[in-house]
Amino acid sequence: MWDPLKDAKLTALRGLLAGKHAKEKVILFSQFADTIDYLEQQLTSHGITQLAGVTGQSEDPTAYAWRFSPVSNRKRDVIAQSDELRVLLATDVLSEGQNLQDACTIVNFDLPWAIIRLIQRAGRVDRIGQKSEKILCYSFLPADGVENVIKLRQRVRDRLRENAEVVGTDEAFFEDEHEKRKLLDLYNEKSGILDGDADNEVDLASFAYQIWKNATDRDPELNKIIPGLSPVVYATKSFAPSAKKPPGVLVYLRTAQGNDALAWVDKAGNNITESQFDILRAAECAPDTPALPRQENHHALVRKGVEHVIAEEKTVGGTLGRPSGARFRTYERLKRYAEQVKGTLFDSPELAKAIEEIYRYPLRQSATDTLNRQLRAGVDDEKLAELVNALREEDRLCIIHEEEQSHEPRIICSMGLASD
Repeated sequence: MWDPLKDAKLTALRGLLAGKHAKEKVILFSQFADTIDYLEQQLTSHGITQLAGVTGQSEDPTAYAWRFSPVSNRKRDVIAQSDELRVLLATDVLSEGQNLQDACTIVNFDLPWAIIRLIQRAGRVDRIGQKSEKILCYSFLPADGVENVIKLRQRVRDRLRENAEVVGTDEAFFEDEHEKRKLLDLYNEKSGILDGDADNEVDLASFAYQIWKNATDRDPELNKIIPGLSPVVYATKSFAPSAKKPPGVLVYLRTAQGNDALAWVDKAGNNITESQFDILRAAECAPDTPALPRQENHHALVRKGVEHVIAEEKTVGGTLGRPSGARFRTYERLKRYAEQVKGTLFDSPELAKAIEEIYRYPLRQSATDTLNRQLRAGVDDEKLAELVNALREEDRLCIIHEEEQSHEPRIICSMGLASD
């Protein structure tokens, strides 16, 4: 019979909530609803107050998010102090699409196999509106030797493989051993583990969308104002420079091949970074940020930024975008696979058509997310081809547009960064 008094993880958690973080808001994530119910019961019985658990079975998970984080959700006037939560226990039902940045402490009570889950959880707290300079993430790892004793991972993997052979699947339940190593490195805060663009691309669209949503939630009139702005609109703001982040110009453009791109150049026109996340963050400013006069060479620097994007696009394969992107990697993998199976039973006109469409047209966002997930999970070429063919058959692969292309890049907007 399970004895909570001998539960070392529970004891450690109580120490965090009643000790070091006794007066702070804490969000705890677990993969399992039963774990959330267990922790809610045990922590409440040990005197932890202003606490609630939320799972997929909860009637209104968003209501719990509002009670836990009323300021960031702009619900301060409707959430009474007596109803406000200090500790929120949740499954991943709250890991996406919620504002939880009234807190700055996260606890991962168990180990999720998908790295993106950890990023999504932290992203609920580490986002626009966060007031704390530091975000603390505590993670519980299994005791040494547990995996060797129960062999659960391998048993589940074997069963999933057997099922896949019968019914087929394109989902990745466990990453390969390389990804497992990356996951453990992430838990151990190994430097650089999240530096790669490939791991970030899945969340880039979500990150940009959240910026837009936060802005329009504050001021709904932006839904009318922004679409009405003319192309190549520009502005300049004050910017605190550093050695790696100098003043200059940010450019947002759509290339002749229909790829969206951001560029950052310094005052001499040199490319600063290709990280789309860093460029978005550099553009961040409050609604009341004063506009500064345009720098004399603003338009010349915009041109330099456009030239850098075009040069990179030509270098990495023309229409396919960044080499770290799902479109580029999928195209290269499938083209190689098609050459390998040419003249065999695996050769098919459907695959050739899918490769051609990926080259000619941009991927749908849902296809980008699915392909990125499978590429990170180590999908082999054959399975990747099957997945792409299935997406194409269901019209979920590319955005097909037959309209005449301008063959010219289109500048959407630009922002000057002027040093204080």
